[in-house]
Amino acid sequence: MSARLEGRVAVVTGAAVGLGKAAALRLAKEGARIEILDIKDASETIQEIQAAGGEARFFVCDCTDEAQVDRAVKEIEARHGRIDILVNNAGILTARKPWHTLSKEEVNRYVQVNYIGYFVVTKAFYPLIKKSSTPRVIMVASRTYFLANPGQMAYVGSKGAVMGMTRVLAKELGEEGIPVNAVMPGMVATPGTQEHSQEEAFNRVMGNQAIKKRVTPEHLAALIAFLASDDAEMITGQMILCDGGGYLH
Repeated sequence: MSARLEGRVAVVTGAAVGLGKAAALRLAKEGARIEILDIKDASETIQEIQAAGGEARFFVCDCTDEAQVDRAVKEIEARHGRIDILVNNAGILTARKPWHTLSKEEVNRYVQVNYIGYFVVTKAFYPLIKKSSTPRVIMVASRTYFLANPGQMAYVGSKGAVMGMTRVLAKELGEEGIPVNAVMPGMVATPGTQEHSQEEAFNRVMGNQAIKKRVTPEHLAALIAFLASDDAEMITGQMILCDGGGYLH
């Protein structure tokens, strides 16, 4: 594989496990230097990248905490002077729960982590993204916004807000030549989804896809790497599904 991201600096949030880890590994494989922000220990991801000859570091960081994020920004700026790729991925999932049983605090937690966290991180890294000659902002959203799955109102609402933010930022940052896009996976077997879904559920989702194959974190990571590359320079404001044709719209 050609190192089409050679020398670029990529910040990936929530890359200790799951989709974020796959994205960090793929971006590193294509030559990017990786900086991870995660509330969990991301040393396993770091070790895998370094074992393959890549460069990676991580910060134990709550992406909703402006002070913690700002500290990471300062260190990354001192190390690299800029960033080229920002992947907002850190988020939370839950088992399905009827909307009328949700508390205001539960809904607010989803908004804070899945939406406000993206805002906090993007705003903090904006001065460093502006310094790049190949800037990219990529949001991990969710196709559940289109499916409107019962019992997932808090999650769907927070991810819908991410899609709105993506579209607005694409227009506002377009004047500075910064593409902003959202990627939306199908139902992927990650530690988060496996905690709340049985094998039967994954098989049922796959059965509804046009391509009868499990969607993996690596599939989404490949899409993220493409959007981070020079080939995607003129793609912005888009919500791109990676779900094997499970939702055709």
